[in-house]
Amino acid sequence: MELRHLRYFVAVAAQGSFNRAAERLHLTQPTLSRQVQDLEEELGVVLVTRRANSVMLTAAGESFHEEARDILAQVDQAVKRVRGGDKYEALRIGYIPSLTGGAMPRAIGRFHAAAPRVRLELSDLSPHEMIGLAFVGQLDLVVTLDVTADFAAFSWTELHRVPPVLVMSRSHPLAKLEEVPPGRLHDVTLHYLNHHNYPEYAPLVRAMLKPFGIKPRVSPDNAEGIIPLFAALEGGNGAAILPEGVDRMIPKSLVTRPFSPLPRPFVSKMGMRKSNPHAEIFARLLVEETKCLHASQPWPDS
Repeated sequence: MELRHLRYFVAVAAQGSFNRAAERLHLTQPTLSRQVQDLEEELGVVLVTRRANSVMLTAAGESFHEEARDILAQVDQAVKRVRGGDKYEALRIGYIPSLTGGAMPRAIGRFHAAAPRVRLELSDLSPHEMIGLAFVGQLDLVVTLDVTADFAAFSWTELHRVPPVLVMSRSHPLAKLEEVPPGRLHDVTLHYLNHHNYPEYAPLVRAMLKPFGIKPRVSPDNAEGIIPLFAALEGGNGAAILPEGVDRMIPKSLVTRPFSPLPRPFVSKMGMRKSNPHAEIFARLLVEETKCLHASQPWPDS
């Protein structure tokens, strides 16, 4: 058994698919499938149940997955210690920019002052990508939407509640309003971020609109990320509900409008790898800067 077999298996478990895991690992799907099969034959157990477009871990696979993740994390830490010397250590952070606002750059500045020998590796990722990379030990801290994945290797805390805004083209009829009543969305086509990369997004939007009696009319063209979503909004008459921090990212052809009354907010969660002192320092700084930037707001009952 080689370490690569463990990495391949952990990647398949994280992605839930041989195809997606193969893309991330830059392998062909048959090659990856063969490697996992070799691992199963060596262990003498079936680790995954193969389906047409997905895989599920067996009971043995679930147990081995936990052990394999721990082994890989220990190996990565050992390699870092051996190679360390006078080199910089790294803190790997995945985040959604619209959920952190101005707090992230302030926290980065303070962290560099507090830990000058630690290099920050920052990645703008979808929730699905974050959880997948965290599962295989490639992220130390994440800021994402409220997560449903059961991930015991990270400790989680609520970072901030972010008001939603409506994003649309400047020519959209609702762009003329200073504030948008949620009831005006009855006849508006909403563009969604796709379920694969943003599994929590659609349920959150539905929960926001339900108290106002709105059943969203959803565009069939779901976007794989924020930038493709912006392109879809520029080219059509639809709109999208996103966290208010997105106004720092949108192209000039789009505008944002706040809601009145406010729907329930997006909840940003921060997760960090347990027993990582650098992650603990950065998390504390990010919490402090977030509290400084955002006064408490009354929200509708969840």
